This record gives sequence, structure tokens and C-alpha cells, in this order.
Amino acid sequence: MDREPELKEQAEVGPGQDELGLAEEEEHGHHPPRGAKYIALLALGALGVVYGDIGTSPLYAFRESFHEGYGLAVTPENVLGILSLIFWALILVISVKYLVFVMRADNRGEGGILALTALIFPRDRKTNGRRDVRWILIMLGLFGTALLYGDGMITPAISVLSAVEGLEVATPFFEPYILPITIAILVGLFMFQSRGTGSVGKVFGPLTLLWFTVLALLGIRWILRQPHVFLAMNPLYGWHFFRLNGWKGFLVLGSVFLVVTGGEALYADMGHFGKAPIRLAWFTVVLPALMLNYFGQGALLLLRPEAVENPFYSMAPSWALYPVVVIATTATVIASQALITGAFSLTMQAIQLGFLPRMEIVHTSAREAGQIYIGSINWTLMVACIGLVVAFGSSSNLAAAYGVAVTTTMVVTTLLLAVVARERWQWALPVTLAVMAFFLVIDLAFWGANLVKIPAGGWFPLVIGLIVFTLMTTWKRGREILRERLRVGSVRFTDFAKRIDAEKIVRVPGTAIFMNSDPRGTPPALIQNLRHNKVLHERVILLSVRTRMRPYIPAEKRLEIEELGHGFYRVIMHYGFMETPNVSRDLPLAKEQGLELDPHKVSFFLGRERLFATERPGMALWREKLFILMSRNARSATDYFGLPPSRVVELGIQVEL
Repeated sequence: MDREPELKEQAEVGPGQDELGLAEEEEHGHHPPRGAKYIALLALGALGVVYGDIGTSPLYAFRESFHEGYGLAVTPENVLGILSLIFWALILVISVKYLVFVMRADNRGEGGILALTALIFPRDRKTNGRRDVRWILIMLGLFGTALLYGDGMITPAISVLSAVEGLEVATPFFEPYILPITIAILVGLFMFQSRGTGSVGKVFGPLTLLWFTVLALLGIRWILRQPHVFLAMNPLYGWHFFRLNGWKGFLVLGSVFLVVTGGEALYADMGHFGKAPIRLAWFTVVLPALMLNYFGQGALLLLRPEAVENPFYSMAPSWALYPVVVIATTATVIASQALITGAFSLTMQAIQLGFLPRMEIVHTSAREAGQIYIGSINWTLMVACIGLVVAFGSSSNLAAAYGVAVTTTMVVTTLLLAVVARERWQWALPVTLAVMAFFLVIDLAFWGANLVKIPAGGWFPLVIGLIVFTLMTTWKRGREILRERLRVGSVRFTDFAKRIDAEKIVRVPGTAIFMNSDPRGTPPALIQNLRHNKVLHERVILLSVRTRMRPYIPAEKRLEIEELGHGFYRVIMHYGFMETPNVSRDLPLAKEQGLELDPHKVSFFLGRERLFATERPGMALWREKLFILMSRNARSATDYFGLPPSRVVELGIQVEL
């Protein structure tokens, strides 16, 4: 049975409600009212999960702005100019764009580009031109989502490698061992994933708080020697930098962007903590610590230009170098952990929304729904990270591959946000255009500066994004074609009911549940069963599972039951795109509506399609073959829907795509 999301128009739904009759005020009530102490604790937790990525940027971002490829001299004008760009990038991109505007675009409390894309699915059939534009935006949203997998591969590699490279600053002895140590840390990190992050999560916040404290202290140490470095907060220094360096100054934006690469991760993790704790952590801890550290690195270079090779570790006194390396490595592991977990969550959302085939999803916590593990994604990321470390050899080389994917995703986020602001927030068109144009100019500047990185390694995340995008769109289109092919030979239930009246079909005791992708049609497995076995159970349930464009569905809204007569019932199970379906667990909820069902006393009938690629219109032949390969490797419906294996009967059918 297929679980494509039902992207039906919602004209029949009254104002302030969605298709399940859930009021809008519930949508934004994902987090109940909290006291100041509780918000502070959540803010501490957000430090490790939400800000791990952006918090490790000082290890390499400022250094890469003076990469030899730019040909910039370490002069006071250039140091203050780059500091000015870093300062305003953090203010405008993170503080204003993401924390003020983008985080308003939550999907019932959940964030991330895929959740944002779900907000703009078309709702009416009347404006075909607008629907075409909307579907282009949806495809861009999917491509932005796909690019985040490339980011998830690069971030652990560059973060851990840049931290371990601090050992080279301490002594040349460690130089031959940098790559082996990095690989060993990455292997250990990915091996740990199957155990879950619950126990480690308790120490993520305090350890990351220690990291940000170290960042601040290292910066203060050098700022006290060159306090006039704060002059760089004046945007005129950034403007003067561009006038002084021209095209080279523009290209430096590709490295300056590294200071804000955690923006998308920040938005994606919003549902774990809520807006208030994330904003509190940023303005009280993260932003001050980052600013102090970057300005400290600038002050260091004003005094010692030769320290440009690794200004971060050069800030530390010799006696503190090894402890700082250990703390930095711990911080990068935590940052990597957050991105790996984010890749798991992103994959689950894509599966629920019908863009990826079913995979085995292991819930590593009985209490936290967001703590999941997907083995195939985990090992793919591990192999990719190790391959990147070996292929690029240093964090400086990896920085050339970093930024292209995230800048592209940020541009897409701004475009999608414009639609949400206009349609859901009811902004006036001039206001929408003015605000979004302002952010788009910044995004496109960073994007353009990063495009020159493509030959030097920026091609990698683009290739990964293109592969994932192809898989997602192929699966989506393949399921649509499969439904169309099955619909040709399908029978509407009203016609099937007439047949029951006309024919004396033998009814046998018991209850049969037929999984069905079309709630209004007759399951092909039911037709097959009647054709071959010539009998019907005395009670027949037509069960459909639907994913809605909201992250969670409350238990009282889980089941929709309709009696059809002749002992037939139509049952629709509703799930959010952040939930994993479990039929065995949720089927007993039908008792509250007068239909008592025990999953261990009924028989489940599933249709299993055997697919063949043909030259029929629909998809290119190579995509049909790819879809068939994905279908064969998808997790079985029995496991995915949580059905008792001993109660499942599968009936096969051959389908030409």
C-alpha cells in the first residue's frame, strides 16, 4: 500500500481549520506555556543541538578569509574590513533573517526547508498559472532539501578535521597522524549513532556552554591588547574593504559566509526546543561569544600577521593549547551529532511526505519522538565523511567545497518565505517585495561568491544534491504513475457494493483488513482475494494511511471511521510528517468510535506489485528502472506500518509502468 501525502484542496475546510478540523490556534501551540527557569534550561540544551554547527565556525572561517587564493595581505584595513563583514553577516543573516523572520514560518511548531515547502503546497485548482509557479518553488524546495545531505557530509569532516589540526600548532610531531585521528573520531561518532543520543544529549548543552566560554575568553585575551578592533562594527569598514580590493573582496564573501553556515540547521531544529529558548541562547551566549572570538582573532592578526595560518589556535597560550584542542574536538563532535540527527529527521520527513521509499526507522528513545536512527543513512554519511577527509586532506581544502550547498538552500528559503509571508501572514505586496529583496540581495551575494568554489570542490555537494533530488522526484513521480496504472483497473466501492447485492458471495467468520491507497476505491488485493478464494469475511475494513501537511496528529484525531454497509467499514489513519505510522498500536483506538478491532485477531491483506519498465508515457525508461530498483529495496509494508507478521497475507499483481 502506498502512503503518498494527500495533497487535496482544502476548500471545504472552514476558516481557521485544516482538513482534520484542527483549529489554527492548536497549530502554534506545539510548546505549552513555560516558566523562565524551564526556558533557560531549554536554551542550555539548544546550545548543543542548535548552535553546534555555527559555534565551530571560528575554527576555520576567519582563517579562510585570508586564504592565499584571494591574494590578500594581512593589513589593518583588510583585517577590520573582514571583521566588519563577519559582524554584519551574523547580525543580518542570523539575528534578523532567521531568528526574526524565518522562524516565524513554522509548520505547527516544526521548522526546516522541507516543513517550509509543505506550507506552500497548492490549495486550489482554479489558477493553473500560479500552480505552475508554485510547483517550481516546491521543486526548488526539494532541491534545497537534497543539498542539505551534502552539507551533512561536509560539516562533520571539516569540523572534526579543523579541531584535530590544532595538534599541528602544538608540535609538528602530530602532523602525520592528523588524518588517522580524524578518521578514528568520525568512525566512533557514527558507530555510536545506533545507541541513540538521549544519554549524551544531557551533557551536550553544558559542554557546548564550556566551548562558547572558551571562545569568549580566547577573544577577550587579545581584544584587551587591541581594543580599537571594535571599530570594525562600523559597516563603512566593510564598504571600504570592497572599494580597496574590488573583485577579490567580493570573492572573500565565499569564506565570510562560513560564519553563518549554521542558519539552516538552526531553523531545522526549531521544533526540538521552540523559538524563545533558541533566541535566548543566541542573544545571551552564542552571538556574544562568537563576536568576541572573531574580534579576538582580528586583534591577534593586527599584532602578529604571521599567525594567519591558524589564528584560532594561535590565540591560546601555550599551556592551554592541548586542553583547547580537546574541547574543540568535543564541540565539533557535538556539532556533527546534531547534523547527523538532522539528516535522520529530514529523511523521515521525506518518507512521510512520499518523496523517498520506506526505510527502517529505529526510535532510540521511548520518550522523545525526534530521537531516531536510520542505518542506511548513517553508514552512507560515514563513508562519505571519511572519503572527504582522505580526498581533501585538510580543513582548508574542504572549505572550498563548503558553502555552495548552504548558500543555495538559503536562497531557496528566502523565495519560499516570500510566498508564506504573502499568503499566510497576509503581508502587503510592497512590504513583502521590499523585505525579501533585501534578504535576497545578501543571499545572492554570498551565493555568487561561492560559485567560484565549484571547480575546487564545491561540485561535491551539488552532485550529492542532484543525486538525492533525482531519487526524490523519481520516487514521487513513480508512485503517481503506479497509482494511475492501478486506478485504470480499479473498481469504485459503490460499484463493488452493487456486486455484493447481486451475487451470493460466501461470507466467512472473522475480520479482514485490506490496506488501500485510495480511500474511495476498492483495494486491488480485495478484488484478487475474491477472484481466487470466492469468499469475503463477515467484517471487512478498508484501511488507508494518510500523511498530513502538519508534523503531528493528536490521538483523538488519528482515526476517521465510516460504515459502508454489508459489513464494510472505511478507516483512515492520519499521521503527521514527523510521525512514524504504527497500525498495531493505533488500531485499538477504533473502539472509542464503536468499532472494536484487535490487531492480533484480524487478517491483514496487502497488495504486492511486481513492476515492469516500458516505453509508455510517464517517465524516461532509465527513471522507471531506477524507481523499480528503489521499490525492490524499500522496507516492507508489514514492517513499516507495524503489522503483526503472522497475520499478514500478500497478494501479487503485475504492473507495467
